[in-house]
Amino acid sequence: MPNVQVGQAYNTRKLAAAAGVHRPFQAGICGTKRGGAESIVVSGGYKDDQDFGDVIVYTGHGGRDDSGNQVSNQSLDDSGNAALVTSHLEGLPVRVVRGAHKGSPYAPLKGYRYDGLYRVTSYGSTQGIDGFLIWQFRMEAYEDTPIPVKVQHALPLAKPTPAGGGTTQPPAGNDTPERVTTSVQRIVRSSAVKRQVKEWHDHACQVCGLTVELPGGKYSEAAHIQALGSPHNGPDTTDNVLCLCPTCHVLFDGGAIALADDLTILRNGKATGKLRTSPKHGINPACVALHRERWRQ
Repeated sequence: MPNVQVGQAYNTRKLAAAAGVHRPFQAGICGTKRGGAESIVVSGGYKDDQDFGDVIVYTGHGGRDDSGNQVSNQSLDDSGNAALVTSHLEGLPVRVVRGAHKGSPYAPLKGYRYDGLYRVTSYGSTQGIDGFLIWQFRMEAYEDTPIPVKVQHALPLAKPTPAGGGTTQPPAGNDTPERVTTSVQRIVRSSAVKRQVKEWHDHACQVCGLTVELPGGKYSEAAHIQALGSPHNGPDTTDNVLCLCPTCHVLFDGGAIALADDLTILRNGKATGKLRTSPKHGINPACVALHRERWRQ
């Protein structure tokens, strides 16, 4: 978010909404099935939530009464839950805001705090503490997202040492810890490009035609024809991307599948059919030729 740093504190949800970090005043999930989840608030509203700092097991929305008890099953049809499914399927980042509550040592002591970007790495259903079906989403912090320090509510009582007598003193620590600034250079892949290609093909694999159907939506992968990384340096544009199933993606990236100039599919050098195409989706012939040359097909 512009002018917002990880660790930024807000006294109220309204202030967080005004900053654009989490727009709803009450809902814990902001987003839609089509666009994915923009942000979530982790504030102890659901008994089944678990917070490990760099990993959050986040309980989906729905099925609670005014007292916060789960009184009915949750559904992936709920817009908030569907948004998190889309974020998982499309690999979209989600902003995480933690609110003050006693259920997590990583929560702020008061108000709300923006804690950076997390990815939804998996999801599934389970029976919750109150006995109803809930959907839970495993969220992992991006590599460059700093993890908040655990809140220490009180110093533990000193314990005797096992053999030498006396007491165990806490580490002295450092009042002025050294701070090191680091810089990481990485390729930023355009989610809009990948999503557009998948949408054009309705997630059907352009090589084998398979559509992977999962609870909550369809899954496919976007494969760059000419690789982005050095020394290939391909463009991150729709004409350099294919919509593939996971298996064909691995085969294509590993050179077991290539394309002829006329988009005939080559498996280990032998023609096995034609690439499925869409009038909206042009394919860059130069990228096709470079991929084929790379694997000597």
